[in-house]
Amino acid sequence: MTELDRTDLRTSINALYARELDSLGDRTYEMLEEARRWDLSSTLAGGGVVTFAHVNVGDCGVHVAAAVNAALDSGADTLLAIGVLHAFTEEMELARRDVSSDGGSPSRHPTWGIQGPGLDFRDEWTGDHSMRALRHFWAAETERRGITDRRLVERYPFLAGGHPEDLPNLDETAALAESAVIVSTGDQFHHGIAYGTPEEEALVMEPKGLAVARRSMQTGIDLLAAQDHSGYDRHCVVAKSDDRDAAQLYSYLRGPLQGELIDIGASDATELYDAPAPSWAAGGFISFDHA
Repeated sequence: MTELDRTDLRTSINALYARELDSLGDRTYEMLEEARRWDLSSTLAGGGVVTFAHVNVGDCGVHVAAAVNAALDSGADTLLAIGVLHAFTEEMELARRDVSSDGGSPSRHPTWGIQGPGLDFRDEWTGDHSMRALRHFWAAETERRGITDRRLVERYPFLAGGHPEDLPNLDETAALAESAVIVSTGDQFHHGIAYGTPEEEALVMEPKGLAVARRSMQTGIDLLAAQDHSGYDRHCVVAKSDDRDAAQLYSYLRGPLQGELIDIGASDATELYDAPAPSWAAGGFISFDHA
């Protein structure tokens, strides 16, 4: 994939998100009410983490809404949202391949570190889509509740490489995390023709594909519980997960956590990539709690 292709893909994904979010209308508030079936406020208040997918909003929006409800109900003044930073430039993709596939040192890449608003360090995060749905539901629910004294702070790690403790800007993020509750996002399983799966191995999403995705996500949850960040990084390569950096960061910040895979958000990707079916992505709605 060339740099132009990656730029076009970023543009297409953001345009898709904008259309979906703009078309929600009152469905935004319906999702926030539907999300009341899960009360994860105690998970966040107790120093845990809630994660959700960033596939098509119609397929994961209720999970995002549940995370927003949990954060606002937790009583915390600050929500630290740890987002996925996708490799939408050739520089980032080459760095990702070097660190994840060839065992290269993250420190030799200028993209290594944590990005986000207010930090004097790169700005690739501004073009990413992974937290667009969170911003949407956060803005809607804080306005509906008349809340004006809560902060949403986004941070985007890149190239953790199995050692999140070494990430530049970690100290600033760790200081935020001391008094904030944490949510994150990740699509932990990408599968099919669009993602390089051989045609003879490609599974349709329902039901076999999602069963495989669920087992893969559980493997990742178990690796995080063991604080095996290097093992988790390697697992993400096999699973074609975009969650390698975000998960390693919140795992390091919060320590050993036991995860429960509550649900899965999954979307077809054939049209987005103009690729044959099956091509799809899935992300877990997961609660992580201290044992």
